[in-house]
Amino acid sequence: MSLLARPAVASLIAKTMQRLVMLADRRPSGRGSAAAYHARLPEFPRTTSELTIPTSIAPARVTVYRPATEDPAPPVHVNFHGGGFILPLTESDDAFCRAVAALAAVVVVNVDYVVAPQHPFPAPPRQAYEVVRWIAAHGAEHGWDGTRLTVGGQSAGGGLTAAVARQSLEEGGPSIALQVLHYAPLDLATPAQDKPAAIAKPVLRPWMGQVFDSAYVPDPRERADRLVSPAHPKETADLKGIAPALVVTAAHDRLLAENLRYAERLRQVGALVEHHDMAGVDHGYDLDDEEKAREIYAFIARHVRQATADD
Repeated sequence: MSLLARPAVASLIAKTMQRLVMLADRRPSGRGSAAAYHARLPEFPRTTSELTIPTSIAPARVTVYRPATEDPAPPVHVNFHGGGFILPLTESDDAFCRAVAALAAVVVVNVDYVVAPQHPFPAPPRQAYEVVRWIAAHGAEHGWDGTRLTVGGQSAGGGLTAAVARQSLEEGGPSIALQVLHYAPLDLATPAQDKPAAIAKPVLRPWMGQVFDSAYVPDPRERADRLVSPAHPKETADLKGIAPALVVTAAHDRLLAENLRYAERLRQVGALVEHHDMAGVDHGYDLDDEEKAREIYAFIARHVRQATADD
């Protein structure tokens, strides 16, 4: 086991990275600050409110993005941010949430979920599922239609989305009209260094995988769990009845192969709505490229709107 893969070391590095993210977020401007995230894609307005959702893990703070619509109870899309399961990057998805709220005419609920190492697996996927279950049940009180529900996320948020859909399948609801998996980590049982990179200097380096995986799931034996690695070759449970899925990949992403494997599993049970590959880009491309962000956010919004159409 490498030094970085030792849970104690990974935990220390993860906490250091968290402190750096929080310091950047508090700056009045500059990369990584809330102000910088809010300034992206200015054509999409920001009309938000805050809620706290009770769960068995810990209360979850959420930001609710409201669309400009005459619908008194629009559909709702639940978003889970990325960050390797360790970084509290809720604000990084602000532009995405504003765009989807505007383009799909849905309420978007952006979830500030618990992260490792303070809350290792299975806490984050369990909390994520309980948040979605609460949102589905409490729409009438807060101005959305919980029966027209979609869920999605980028990177680690996509992994949590897959876990939410799996728990919803196993526990009988809530009904999810669409799960959006955007360059999601779906196989933590395979070490990052064993995942080939399509380019010389990919965004995701092996050391990152070691830190993220060891902080999030300290026991390597648990990394094959269905809520962590649904795309691992040994995970063969029947997924018939799972929520329809939109799988979005980045062609240069180190996680491409596991996304393709999972898309194929979903296709085999009739749950794959579409697999869309973004050519020439790497993991997290939408956070740096405004035009690519506009393109893919509009694409996802179209799918969300179609999935939640009131027939």
